[in-house]
Amino acid sequence: MTNINLLQSALNAASLRQSVITNNIANAETPGYKAKQVVFEDILKQHLNNQTSNFVGKTTDPRHFPIGDSSDLPAPQVVEDDSTVMQNNGNNVDVDQEMTNMAKNALWFNSLSKQMNNQFQQLSIAITGRSS
Repeated sequence: MTNINLLQSALNAASLRQSVITNNIANAETPGYKAKQVVFEDILKQHLNNQTSNFVGKTTDPRHFPIGDSSDLPAPQVVEDDSTVMQNNGNNVDVDQEMTNMAKNALWFNSLSKQMNNQFQQLSIAITGRSS
C-alpha cells in the first residue's frame, strides 16, 4: 500500500460522495426518499489500525503465497439514513446540510488532488533528478 494508492482510494471516495450528495439534493422533494451518505474514512482508519506489518510481498503469480497483509484498501460504502424524517412525506433530505457537505467534500477533494500532484512531482524529481 503506497501513499498514491491511499490517495487514489480517498479521491474515489470523495468522488462517490459528491455523486451521493448531488443525488440527495436532486431527490429533496421526492416522497419517501431517504438521504444517503458515503462512509470511507472510518473504514480506512479501522483497516489501517488492524494492520500488523507494513511489509508486503509482491505476488506475480496466483500460486504464490501471500507475504504480509496484502489485502486491498477498503472500498467506500453508501449507507442510507433511516433515523430521521425532515418532511411529512417521509423524505429526510436536509438541503442546507447537503450543501454544507458538498462544500466540505469539495475542499477535501481539492486537498487530496494537491497531495496527489505533490506525490507525482516527488516521483518525477526522483526519476529525473530535477524539478520541472
